[in-house]
Order: sequence, then structure tokens, then C-alpha cells
Amino acid sequence: MSENCTHDCSTCSENCASRDPKSMLEQLHEMSSVKKVIAVISGKGGVGKSLVTALMATIMQRAGFKTAVLDADITGPSIPRLFGVDGQSAEADGFGVYPVRSKTGIDLMSINLLLENPADPVIWRGPVIAGTVKQFWTEVIWENEDIMFIDMPPGTGDVPLTVFQSIPVDGIIVVTSPQELVKMIVEKAVKMAGMMNIPVLGIVENMSYFECPECHAQHKIYGESHVDEIAKTYGILNVAKLPVNPKLAAASDAGLIELFEGNWLDKLAESICGEAVKNG
Repeated sequence: MSENCTHDCSTCSENCASRDPKSMLEQLHEMSSVKKVIAVISGKGGVGKSLVTALMATIMQRAGFKTAVLDADITGPSIPRLFGVDGQSAEADGFGVYPVRSKTGIDLMSINLLLENPADPVIWRGPVIAGTVKQFWTEVIWENEDIMFIDMPPGTGDVPLTVFQSIPVDGIIVVTSPQELVKMIVEKAVKMAGMMNIPVLGIVENMSYFECPECHAQHKIYGESHVDEIAKTYGILNVAKLPVNPKLAAASDAGLIELFEGNWLDKLAESICGEAVKNG
């Protein structure tokens, strides 16, 4: 503690041991209400983090929960494409910015909903990117959301740290793939969650297997799974495995993710909402 401490953390820039971590939380827009926030993270890119975010949001919306997705992956936004809402479609007025609503009513906010051309790269430095994520929380009007999923950028850098310190995250879903190399990277993400005192609600292994449509035999194209081993090591109770599924890939490419059929994530969804969900 500084000898000049005023005991008012909101006016102090010192990073001392007595600082209340909650003092760094950003306030929601005065017209917003978000009951629960779940961050979807991965230790590396390309493992299907945005897909899992979109699937979880769809499941929750189908179960009757008012659902939102905040796309915090500013330099690699995928959420608009998955939901088929690409384009400069977010609107603003004197009160704030309004999320774009998907076909089934999921509220979405992503940098690609603000760009004139979604293919334009976002070439910003870390502090600007982190500031934009904060603005998505503080300046967007999230109206009566039961649950918000935050699609995080890969890794454990600036933006994940900003989200965990600035937004009251209730839990984390970690997304991985079967390769041995990924095991170490997943452990980094899990350990970061522990350091931030945020519970890991589950691990989702994407591309876990391919199921033959004729004989229904499962083939582990990308190698043996390590997700159960990791979950046991860190006491994570919920494990889900997503297959390599051509229909799921086609729905993603066509912006029709809300039409997917499959129950791979239902148990994880039930653990989050505390009640049974019914999904195609």
C-alpha cells in the first residue's frame, strides 16, 4: 500500500496488494442488463472457439433464455458470418449502440457489424483493441439479457486479460482439439482462469472424431483425445466432444448455424443454466 493511499481505488493508479479487483470492472450501459457472462476461450487459434460460442448461444436461445454474443476477437471476427449477419448493420443513436439481432433473436455485437467492408483488416495496437472490447460492454445497449457469451481471441494476452479484469465473467468454457501439442496450450488457458479466480465450467474438444454415416463407427482423424485427462487433472466436471461434421461446417459457411442439429453440448448447457435443455 502506498504511503499516500486515500483508500479510494477508483482514483488510484497504484497496483498494490490491497486493491479490490472489482474496482477495475467497467459499468454496463445504464440501459443494459446482463445476468450471466460466459467467456469462451482457447489457448491457440483455429480450434473452433467461435463455432462453440455460436452453438452454445443457439442452444440457450432455443431453451428460452434471452441470449447475446459479444465478439471480442477484434482482428479475427467470425460471429457475424456464423449467424449470417455480415455487413455494416449495427445502429447507434444518442443513447448508445444497438446490437444486431440474429434470425432467432440472439443479440450480436462484433467489429464486423461496424465496418463498411467486413473484409477490411483491423490493424490496431493492443490498447486500442482492448478499449474497443470495453466499449462493446459499456456503450452497447444489451437489453434484458439472461446470458451473454464472449467469443475471446486466442491466447492469454491483452484482450483476455482486459475482459477478465473489466467484465464480471461468471465462468469460462475452454475449447481445444485432440492434438498432443494442444494439451500444453489448453493448460495455459486453464491456469490463467485459475489466476483470475474464474471457474472453468467445461472443456469442449472440437474435431474430436468423425462418425461414419453408414456404420456409425468413430474415427479419430486428428489423434487420440487428451481432454478427459486434462479435465481430471484440473477437476473440471463437464467435457464435451464435437465431431468433424460436414453438415455443421456447411451451416457455418452459409450463416445458418442456428439451424444446426445435434446434442453434443446439451449437458454443458444444462450445467450452465441449471435446468434441462432440449436440442435437435
